[in-house]
Amino acid sequence: MSLLSKYKDILLIFISTILYFLIAYFLDRTEFNKLLFLWFGLFVCFYFLIKNNTINTSTLIGLTILFRFIFLFAIPNLSQDFYRFIWDGRMILEGFNPYLSLPETFIQQGIHPISEASNLYNGMGEMNGSHYTNYPPLNQLCFLTAAFFANKSIFGSVVVLRVIIILADIGILYFGKKLLEQLQLSVKNIFWYVLNPFIIIEMTGNLHFEPVMLFFLIWSFYKLQQQKWIWAAVLLACAVSVKLIPLLFLPLFYQWFVKKEQVWFLGLKKLASFYGIVLATTILFFLPFYSSELITNYSNSVGLWFRNFEFNASLYYIFREIGYLFRGWNEIAIIGKITPILTLLFLVFITFYRKNKTLVALITALLFAICFYYFTATTVHPWYLATPLILSVFTKYRFPVIWTVVVIFSYQAYANLPWKENLWLVAAEYLILFSFLFFEIRKNKNIIKL
Repeated sequence: MSLLSKYKDILLIFISTILYFLIAYFLDRTEFNKLLFLWFGLFVCFYFLIKNNTINTSTLIGLTILFRFIFLFAIPNLSQDFYRFIWDGRMILEGFNPYLSLPETFIQQGIHPISEASNLYNGMGEMNGSHYTNYPPLNQLCFLTAAFFANKSIFGSVVVLRVIIILADIGILYFGKKLLEQLQLSVKNIFWYVLNPFIIIEMTGNLHFEPVMLFFLIWSFYKLQQQKWIWAAVLLACAVSVKLIPLLFLPLFYQWFVKKEQVWFLGLKKLASFYGIVLATTILFFLPFYSSELITNYSNSVGLWFRNFEFNASLYYIFREIGYLFRGWNEIAIIGKITPILTLLFLVFITFYRKNKTLVALITALLFAICFYYFTATTVHPWYLATPLILSVFTKYRFPVIWTVVVIFSYQAYANLPWKENLWLVAAEYLILFSFLFFEIRKNKNIIKL
């Protein structure tokens, strides 16, 4: 390594450290221009660090941990969801079922069932506090852990939650590297995820729990590659019990089990057993919270994302404008029911007409499945992109990396009080993304064959 190259690396690390520190402790989400400058500055440094062949893997691992620990004592400033996490965890600790009550009900009645109830309710906001929780049981276990160690301190709870997320990302790094080695892919690919500024800021910084879900998902893939499909099913159920989104992937395992077997009936039997273990384990996790109201409250809460909420959508906004043109009003209630059907049809197509016999082919199919779902969804919060990003690590596609860069445009909505999206910026985000996506599809011929 030349002296000049060494100083260049040190400079990139130093600049990244300063920028992360500024985002963690000196930024408000209404300061969009400042956020934009810091965000793009970090991605420039990230790109040159990843592309620099003089930096060894051990150094990159060290940076992965260093950059996350910068946020350790920071209160999230780009998201308020963590207040609901803390609320749910403390409710469980006090013996309440978080799926059966609304925070606003307690506050309106002047009841404080947990410590710092008023501060937590004010922090989470009226919209969050007026809906039933939609976080699955293993996610609730993380919240309970924070409540157990810091029942009377929001700051202490934040630190505990952040440690859990950092440990999950370290687990992703560990199993991701091992899986890349087994697939004979570059181990350095994993750093497109673990060193990505989007992941560090949105997950470690803003306390979104996608890394815990993805830890179980990548571990499940690792076991699947080892032909230990029973363990893979249990781990996939753990992922579902943190975030429901992996349920979307279940149909795509068809060819992995059925087409690889010489006797199709045996493959079908394995597939049915795999599905059975995933569903039974998931139900088992929900059992401690079961009541007659659970299913109704939970399904209504999840359904709101299809029927009521709109944020950072792409194709949906086009459908919405067509609805305005022909009907004169917002057709979200109808479109929100149609788009899941489109996703289901797309899943059926790539399940039966795409060769998903190898793990790389299977993960590529999963990548396009979840992206199609997000392209047609009514709501695409930035942290959702963690899943397509980690999947892309094991494929030849890098468009999710571009998406993690341009998704910052969606934060312009929070610069307005009350918040309001700038659809020109949303259009710019997806124009850049789709341009790169079509370029990669063309470069790789198509997504039907690997």
